[in-house]
Amino acid sequence: MKVLVPLADGFEEIEVMTIVDILRRAEVEVVMAGLRDGLIEGAHQVRVQPDSTLDGVKASDFEVLYLAGGFPGFVNLREDERVLSLTREMDRAGKYIAAICGAPSVLVKSGVLKGRRATVNPAGREEVAACACYSPERVVVDGRLITSQSPGTAMELALKMVEVLAGKEAKEKIKAQILAVCPGD
Repeated sequence: MKVLVPLADGFEEIEVMTIVDILRRAEVEVVMAGLRDGLIEGAHQVRVQPDSTLDGVKASDFEVLYLAGGFPGFVNLREDERVLSLTREMDRAGKYIAAICGAPSVLVKSGVLKGRRATVNPAGREEVAACACYSPERVVVDGRLITSQSPGTAMELALKMVEVLAGKEAKEKIKAQILAVCPGD
């Protein structure tokens, strides 16, 4: 499995670094692709050097798209036509899409959330509920769509992604290595 993480200025650092770290521990290939060249600055002034730029990647090279939240990160993702197009393309191809915090609004704008079951940061509940079946759960899986609520649920999302992409055994191994406890497990 190969995961694409578009990286926009204003991304939520916990939501990016937790997911990237845990997936890489599970030996899942992850590519962070900046919306522009150079260092991308997070919502809390942490700067990250992406592996590539979004213009340097093709959807066909990936099985998973992961969209992080953060303000104004998720807004920057939502306003980028390349991200919207990529989201639609990945969905049409039946690939996995994961989004956390405010990033499900990208799924709303791209049209891929319609009629699906999802969660979002409570601030985005009305927007998601207008086109999808909103769930208050911390992490929601609906087929190949995985959504989560906030930085506080990033570890649960990361481990759920490992389970879905690499299997329950891989998830349990990583949980044991990092002494993670997830509600509901």
